[in-house]
Amino acid sequence: MESVWLEGHDGLKLRADVGGDRAGPAVLLLHGGGQTRFSWQKAAQALIAAGRFVVSLDQRGHGESAWSDDAAYTIGDFAADVRAVVATMPSLPVIIGASLGGLASLVAIGESETPIAKGMVLVDVTPKMNPDGTDRIRGFMTANPEGFATVAEAADAVAAYLPHRAVRSDTRGLSKNLRLGEDGRYRWHWDPAFLDDRGMRADNEARYEAAARKIRVPTLLVRGSLSEVVNEESVRHFLDLIPQAEYTNIEGAAHMIAGDRNDAFNATVLDFLERVSRTSPPAPQEGIEPALLRAGMGCFSTGVTVVTTRGPNNEPAGFTANSFTSVSLDPPLVLFCLNRTSPSVDAVRDRGAFVVNVLHLGQQAISSRFAMKNVDRFEDVKWTWSADGLPVISEAMASFECTIHEIFEGGDHLIFVGRVCRVLFDKGRDPLLFLHGKYNRVHIPTDTTEA
Repeated sequence: MESVWLEGHDGLKLRADVGGDRAGPAVLLLHGGGQTRFSWQKAAQALIAAGRFVVSLDQRGHGESAWSDDAAYTIGDFAADVRAVVATMPSLPVIIGASLGGLASLVAIGESETPIAKGMVLVDVTPKMNPDGTDRIRGFMTANPEGFATVAEAADAVAAYLPHRAVRSDTRGLSKNLRLGEDGRYRWHWDPAFLDDRGMRADNEARYEAAARKIRVPTLLVRGSLSEVVNEESVRHFLDLIPQAEYTNIEGAAHMIAGDRNDAFNATVLDFLERVSRTSPPAPQEGIEPALLRAGMGCFSTGVTVVTTRGPNNEPAGFTANSFTSVSLDPPLVLFCLNRTSPSVDAVRDRGAFVVNVLHLGQQAISSRFAMKNVDRFEDVKWTWSADGLPVISEAMASFECTIHEIFEGGDHLIFVGRVCRVLFDKGRDPLLFLHGKYNRVHIPTDTTEA
């Protein structure tokens, strides 16, 4: 992403990261109070990869954006910045705001006389919030006014504040939220004047409610199940104000959802965006010509495997295949399909046995290697011999060692059905996927909080 300067409503300079196709659907990311645009880093990358134009903003008084000389940090000031930034974007965006950013979005959209957004995503914030939770956040933000001697010391403070996170904060990422003062101490990257509490006072609640009642754009509320700010009462109140809104609860996440459960958050938001602001208009095609049939089949997302066996001279042989599926558990049968003109047909049929190696996300290069022609496909690939003398790709997500059960005719392909003799797998891996002729990924959470 490219870092640029934008202008706020009163001429205040605002720093933003901008990336993606400007012709794609636009998204504006607004962080929470005390955070910076870097809190959206992974989410922004996922949005760009999904074909969207993204502006991730440092709000006034935060990160690299300028500080207001007259401490203009009311919610109205933040909302006016939202309108000013939207005016610079190539199309009306879906605005995604966390905490303070969500309130600024709510006020900016609800109080605007003309449309400024195609949709709104509020991340763990509603007009009515749990005061104990907001007080805890405010307490963390006002603690340590003298700063920290090291970034690691700041990380310790974050770990104490967020005990639900199993992994301690990355000090490299955390350093982007800190500034080094002339006294050699690190302080949070926001203007201390922001903490005079004018921006998120309880007496703003009536303003938030009035703005919410005027919201007409598609709206999604994303709450963390461990949130200390938004409780069930807050959600019910919100849905009364905006009846058309959608609501999602992210298990295992607290107030900073994108930081706690980034992949679950991204999946939720991308699903919403694809429904309210598609990356491309519907363009259905029909026909049974080979090219159209192949493109249609490409709409079915599959895993990626490498099928291995031994050639006529006992040399290792193999090829990439995504036509793999389970057939039966009793007896244990699987199948894959292979073009009858493939030189690998004789090797598999003559050996009478094969291994299906299911690849994980880090093995894309192996998939590409085994799809090439006229090369040593095993060169620079880690593999071992199985007990039955078949080549097995090392560290694959799963390996199914099989003997041929039956071979069927299938048009221009042969269908090899194998009886599984042994399976080795690692559920902790993320799978390599194939969709629309391209590699893709999905993250599979492994923690016990997953619903």
